[in-house]
Amino acid sequence: MTQYALTTFDNPYDPFDDFDRWMLFDEEKGYGTMSYLGRIARTSDELTDEENNQEVERAIDEIISMHKIIENDQGIVNVYKKVSKEISDE
Repeated sequence: MTQYALTTFDNPYDPFDDFDRWMLFDEEKGYGTMSYLGRIARTSDELTDEENNQEVERAIDEIISMHKIIENDQGIVNVYKKVSKEISDE
């Protein structure tokens, strides 16, 4: 199964492999990415892991689409990006 996470373009840490430093960087910059994602994603203990994962991906895509900004002639730029990692289904 592919697992998804939301991060910012300027965060040098991997939210999967270096979560503590990723979170510290995120909070020091004042992003609050985890809290923001938690407010948008409608996850539930009643859903399967796969259903919750799909909901997190949906919420990430929604956040990214809401935060597009235009930066001069460079086109569309976004503060957030979606990253993924294959995880074992075990």
